[in-house]
Amino acid sequence: MAATTQSGLVNKPGTLIRMGVLALIWGSSFLWIKIALTGLSPIQITFTRTALGTLVLVALVYWNKQRLPRDKPSWRHLVLAAFFSTALPFALFAIGEQTVDSGVAGVLNATTPLWALGIGLVLGTERQRNPARLAGLVLGFAGVLLIFAPWQKAGMASWGALACLAAAASYAVAYAYIGRTVSGRGLSSMQISSTQLVAATGMTAIAMPVAGLQPVHLSWPPLIAVVILGVFGTGVAFALYYRVMEDEGPTNATMVGYLLPVVSVLLGALFLGEALNARVVIGMVVVLVGVALTRKQPAAVTVPVTREPVTTLK
Repeated sequence: MAATTQSGLVNKPGTLIRMGVLALIWGSSFLWIKIALTGLSPIQITFTRTALGTLVLVALVYWNKQRLPRDKPSWRHLVLAAFFSTALPFALFAIGEQTVDSGVAGVLNATTPLWALGIGLVLGTERQRNPARLAGLVLGFAGVLLIFAPWQKAGMASWGALACLAAAASYAVAYAYIGRTVSGRGLSSMQISSTQLVAATGMTAIAMPVAGLQPVHLSWPPLIAVVILGVFGTGVAFALYYRVMEDEGPTNATMVGYLLPVVSVLLGALFLGEALNARVVIGMVVVLVGVALTRKQPAAVTVPVTREPVTTLK
């Protein structure tokens, strides 16, 4: 594992580059969705995205001499997880961005850790209930309320914004479910995600005859956008994320999440002419501060160990 600083920050140039590339790829996903919507429907985008991502990840699984799980219990759990982690949120973000700016969608995506903490508190699986984390939960959703501004006529409270918020919550449901049912089955992260993409592709293929038969208006921009979204935003990005996790551990890997809304807002403004609304920017900052507080751990406890330096337990 790569060395990190005492503060926990990444201290390896290669990892920093991968994290920067990952933040750009994932943060730009909302831009590509917006462009893809000029020629494809939300379900068509979801199906194409999952299918292309599946091809990339399954190829990487077998390239690394692994394979998809074969036992029925793993598939049963992963199919259900695929609905909440992939099929549903991918479709909801595409539906939401029909009426919501790509930058706002990226900011709402950043609320996933808030939903995860809230779900953990409700289910009783979250035991770290220190005041800082609870304050972060309240502050984060206050930031969401500031973005929506339902008290203003020009506020963003709409079905599209609610769809994006529901997509972020869906990710949190998936994380909680995977943590309770899939973890500990001896599957690698790549096996878990590739299996979910296979299942999600099947689900969206089934949904196509019902919700995906709208006329296709293909031109180069939406075609290129959906290919980039599937190959890079869904397939390559997952592979990069696993590499960062292996090098720096899951805690440092999650730092990428703080960059995604910033990237999405900037790209939306630069390439789509989306207004840099001051209220949205302030709301984004409030949300990110809230997320940072929810990840704040209790004060470290130092325990002297015989014949060893003092060890910090977290």
